[in-house]
Amino acid sequence: MRRLAQHGPCPVCGTSPGSLGVVFYQRDDGVVVGEVTFRKAQQGPPGHAHGGMIAAVLDEAMGAAVWRAGYRAAALRVEVDYLRPIPLNRTVYVEARVGDVTGRAVRALGRLSFPDGTAAATAYGIFVEAPHLFDTIYYRLEDA
Repeated sequence: MRRLAQHGPCPVCGTSPGSLGVVFYQRDDGVVVGEVTFRKAQQGPPGHAHGGMIAAVLDEAMGAAVWRAGYRAAALRVEVDYLRPIPLNRTVYVEARVGDVTGRAVRALGRLSFPDGTAAATAYGIFVEAPHLFDTIYYRLEDA
């Protein structure tokens, strides 16, 4: 497993104030993984993570998987199924992988799960190649 390089002021994985500070890794099979602990600043329902923050983590993880697969793409659609509430201050695991590719559309799947493996949320994303939007290559491996 190799750590992905930090890439700027991202609210999910960046170092800016208020960022969740998620660190992503890529496994040998191409799956992007990480862990996140939602705090009071990410609260939605009392004592639980906000759905928008959950979606942001899944979007970022799927985007990282798409970029690591070689596509300079941006999200066109992200659908999230919220299966169980995520309590604040409890670590959950995120993983994302690329599904199929059709033309410029790259499909990805994401999942947040509790340490026992129970799914908390799942996501499906469609990303569209859009290299003109990016002047930097994101999600390099840290030592690359």
